[in-house]
Amino acid sequence: MALDNFFYDSITEQDTYNYTLPEILQTRAIQTPDETAYIFLRDGEDDEERITYFELDRAARAIAGKLTESNVRGERALMLFPPGLEFVKSLYGCFYAGIIAVPAYAPRKNRSLERIKTLVVDSGATIVLCIADIFQSFERSFSDLEELKGLRWVLVEDCLNSGNAQKVSLEFSDPDNVALLQYTSGSTGKPKGVMVTHRNILRNAMFIRTSFSLSRKSVSVTWLPSFHDMGLIDGIIEPVFNGCPGIVIPPVAFIQKPLRWLKAITKYKGTHGGAPNFAFDHCVDGISETEREGLDLSSLSTLYCGAEPIRKSTFARFIETYKDYGFKTSMLYPCYGMAETTLIISGPSADRGPVYLCISGDLLEQNRIKKVTENDSDARYLVGVGYPWLDTEVKIVNPETLSLCNDDEVGEIWVSGSIVTAGYWNKEAETRESYEASIDGDLSSKYFRTGDLGFFDQGELYITGRLKDMIILQGRNYYPQDIEFVAEASHPALRLNASAAFSIDVNDDEKLVIVAEVERSAIRNLDVEAVCDAIRQQVAEEFEQEVYAIQLLRTASILKTSSGKIQRKACREGFLQKSLEIVGESVQEMKEPALATSALDLTSLQAWLIAWIHIHLKIPFDRIDQSRSISAYGLNSMKAVQLQQDVLTKFGVNIPPYVFFDKITVKELCERAFAKMNEVE
Repeated sequence: MALDNFFYDSITEQDTYNYTLPEILQTRAIQTPDETAYIFLRDGEDDEERITYFELDRAARAIAGKLTESNVRGERALMLFPPGLEFVKSLYGCFYAGIIAVPAYAPRKNRSLERIKTLVVDSGATIVLCIADIFQSFERSFSDLEELKGLRWVLVEDCLNSGNAQKVSLEFSDPDNVALLQYTSGSTGKPKGVMVTHRNILRNAMFIRTSFSLSRKSVSVTWLPSFHDMGLIDGIIEPVFNGCPGIVIPPVAFIQKPLRWLKAITKYKGTHGGAPNFAFDHCVDGISETEREGLDLSSLSTLYCGAEPIRKSTFARFIETYKDYGFKTSMLYPCYGMAETTLIISGPSADRGPVYLCISGDLLEQNRIKKVTENDSDARYLVGVGYPWLDTEVKIVNPETLSLCNDDEVGEIWVSGSIVTAGYWNKEAETRESYEASIDGDLSSKYFRTGDLGFFDQGELYITGRLKDMIILQGRNYYPQDIEFVAEASHPALRLNASAAFSIDVNDDEKLVIVAEVERSAIRNLDVEAVCDAIRQQVAEEFEQEVYAIQLLRTASILKTSSGKIQRKACREGFLQKSLEIVGESVQEMKEPALATSALDLTSLQAWLIAWIHIHLKIPFDRIDQSRSISAYGLNSMKAVQLQQDVLTKFGVNIPPYVFFDKITVKELCERAFAKMNEVE
């Protein structure tokens, strides 16, 4: 039955506690049957496939009718679909049938099937929902996949042709029932099935509607994968919740030609959309000035960025590129969220635009916050991600003491409220550990531990990194995204948002490793040594750290999650197992020659310093150029102190460590040391 006293344009916050999304869809099918629910652009441009609320409801009923032919209520259905409306129909079909949906990407040749195996085994799925092409592909290429063999395969085409739409009797789920298992991206570990309830979905949808100021007049334009939380909740569910059309573009169409996203916004007068950080860079670098002609982005109200990290430089480039095409800074909407909270956790008011905070990078490495000016040597900008809405509560907690942090401290982000999901499927221990945290032993309030680090400033939340991804070198904390950002900017041959920094153990010592993709146009004439030298110099100058190993990767080969996040843990494993697709690498040698100890002349001093660089910074002799800055070879603060002591012990001359970081060349350093030696004599 449709919602009592329900008006299609006035869902209240209280409604989101009492009803479910399938009830809203049924009501829209009754009250506004001919309005467009979705437009799928098959080619990303002009090949339209439209569906109205009436047609969507009818298709969902037909699929539900097929699913409920046997007693399967509460079972899990693995959803294997290419981008398109069949996925949307099947999702609502699962909701109508009381079956728990398990969204996944369709299997493809030459792509790891481990994630699908994990989803099947972990969820205990008994049904596979798909289209005929996927089933035929399975029979041809994946029939030996034992995990899928024993499942019941349900083809959408058979459902739609069965005539069950009129026969099915809908029995809507309780709002507290699990609607779907949203598997985590696996950026820091194995995917886990997040139990998203019907109430979670509506509460998060209301959060987005309120903070983004969405309405029935909005037009959503998305290219994000429908099986991922961002594409699913915002791109697929939000349009039906708001009663506005959703324009859907295949993800590959955007990746191949980012112009398609902006052209769709122009054509359909899109008001709402968003993507991870890399997509904004892609729209700048991947669309020529000629191609931009005719774009009109003035219809936009909110264009959100929900990745980690969100970079000020990315926003600045996008604004500068598209300001003449109707785009305004106020349209940018940086926000924060994750699967365990259904999707969004915090965001600003619509039309506000981004806010930036300039802080001390050195103190940030000590988990302390101090505002500085952009002229300070260690200045670092962070982008605010707004604040919580509705009943969402966010706390900053010391991850070790479990007490609240002071205002100037970085801590773990803890979240409570109706957007927080019900836990991990069949993982009681992990659920207790992550979902039942208490502050200072106060058991009256339970929080979800995000594993993310951040802080509040004047009510604005700032994200600083992942607790598990933290790199610790010589007792100092480094956020991998900061190192990655500096490395990517060191040479034009490197791709933006396509690198991973992590540490490995080498002879009981933590060493820094960077793997980074190379631009396709740079591969043919790639100067591996020059690129690696540039990375080492920039990292040494910015962080006073040496890079033990660098691997340059083939374009589009770095390991990412389905949502575009770098899988640093997987990249680390790939580096250790030598399984990454490298086009060049540079690893410090461990060979140690004897030091030159001849008479105190300039030539001998230069030979001694070159040998010192080779021994302690692990740089091959043939790569040490006396005309280059010594910091280019990865000299960090601790090595600088060691060099100071060795020069003092060997030659009786004290050279302050800061001199080594003043872009002084090997030759100039030797000349300065030699002059001081003569002064001593």
